[in-house]
Amino acid sequence: MSAVPLDIQNVKRTGKASGPDHNRSDEMTAEGKAMDQNLRKIMDKRIEKTIENLKKNRMEAYYAPTKAEVVSLVDQLCRPGETVAAGGSMTLFEAGVIDHLNSGKYHHLDRYAKNADVQRVMREAFFADTYFTSTNALTEEGELYNVDGNGNRVAAMLFGPKQVIVVAGYNKIVADGEEAVRRVEKVAAPANAVRLGLPAPCATVGECVHCRSDGRICCDYVRMGMQRTPGRVKVIIVGETLGY
Repeated sequence: MSAVPLDIQNVKRTGKASGPDHNRSDEMTAEGKAMDQNLRKIMDKRIEKTIENLKKNRMEAYYAPTKAEVVSLVDQLCRPGETVAAGGSMTLFEAGVIDHLNSGKYHHLDRYAKNADVQRVMREAFFADTYFTSTNALTEEGELYNVDGNGNRVAAMLFGPKQVIVVAGYNKIVADGEEAVRRVEKVAAPANAVRLGLPAPCATVGECVHCRSDGRICCDYVRMGMQRTPGRVKVIIVGETLGY
């Protein structure tokens, strides 16, 4: 299955003006729309480059223009009745993936279920047919960069589940490994520390200070490049901002 092709529509300036103020307003609106389209073109170029390099690294890559289209891609990549599991991810919630996994179509090892034995679920996830997660950063060089506190998420990405489906908003795309590290330290780690209520300094100061706190969220660092098993890792890039 190939990635959904990107299609940019040119913005045309329309509307009749009834006076100087209306002319200026129409011009400003049109300029704003044109600017949005210009930025969109740049974003699409980055997505295209990232998809191309993911494929070179033996990962499958897909494009969903909006988060509403992610679930249909999931159904194309998974068989009904499969055992599925997921790592902690705001992206999966925002894209409707977690709700879909609980729809009854799949056997979901649900870490979020009431009274779930989370440690047991995290271990059972290694035997899942499909493991869902997002990524802290996705480089234009086609690599995934992730930092974990417990290590269960990155461990399952590396080994165990038959396939791994990574869902990432375009905001996760960075130029290279150096920028990936910076993104984790300035964005992903502090935001997740706040979300999880961890007593880590980054939750207070807003960026990584390389702490030795008991609440440290950055313990295990994994950079995934060229894969030995072609197609095991599948990356869905979404043309919207999702997660941290």
